Amino acid sequence: MPITVNFLYIAAAIITALRLFGSEKFKSIPRGLVLATGYAAVILHAILLYSTIIVSDGVNLAFFQALSLSGMVIALVLMVSALTKPVENLAIFLFPGIAFAVLFSAASGSAHLLDGTSGWALGIHVIASLLAWSLLAIASMQAILLTIQDRHLHNRQPGGFVRTLPPLQTMESLLFEMIGTGMVLLTLSLVSGFIFLEDMFAQHLVHKTLLSLIAWCVFATLLYGRFKWGWRGRKALKWTLAGFAVLLLAYFGSKAVIELIL
Repeated sequence: MPITVNFLYIAAAIITALRLFGSEKFKSIPRGLVLATGYAAVILHAILLYSTIIVSDGVNLAFFQALSLSGMVIALVLMVSALTKPVENLAIFLFPGIAFAVLFSAASGSAHLLDGTSGWALGIHVIASLLAWSLLAIASMQAILLTIQDRHLHNRQPGGFVRTLPPLQTMESLLFEMIGTGMVLLTLSLVSGFIFLEDMFAQHLVHKTLLSLIAWCVFATLLYGRFKWGWRGRKALKWTLAGFAVLLLAYFGSKAVIELIL
């Protein structure tokens, strides 16, 4: 099944690339084909994860399994958002990386078990964390795409795939909607952690907690700057990527050090 999942993710990315960069005959490929291929990949990915993460002794969230799970959530959020918003073009950037995560997860024999009896409180924390991470990862890709679009328009070179993108104002609105929703979920993740977990500043959690709080402050500053001073363009890109980089270290940096290096 990992090969099939990889094939579908790569196929969705290639179809998207053909619609954006291909000749006129490829530009007529229906948008629904991208969505159908993407949803097929997500569904099979979820089935694959269920068989590898849910084990008899608990939940296996070793580094590569957690990376694959995050990739699936990112793909799911992207596909659901694409039903009402023109964001499916981000598949060209996101899906190849998710395919690699699936490959590494399938090849990894590592295990990091969480007690299956931890209950709903831990479930809320984990789900909120994954959704926050996923939305802010998509927002980072959106910020990069928005910056490219802005640069082309300012240089009066709106050719190529830039012409296929929604208007700049729509792209900006989508970006800050993603960041705003991601912030709500990140806040829920932090609050649920402080309420339900025994000690968010325990030795094995302190790096994740501090980095998550720093990321929250970065995104909060960006949203305030947008509201107060109308931040956009390169400034928004820098703050978005900075916040996501800190969040990346929080979620996977310490986990990689603990499980793969130490």
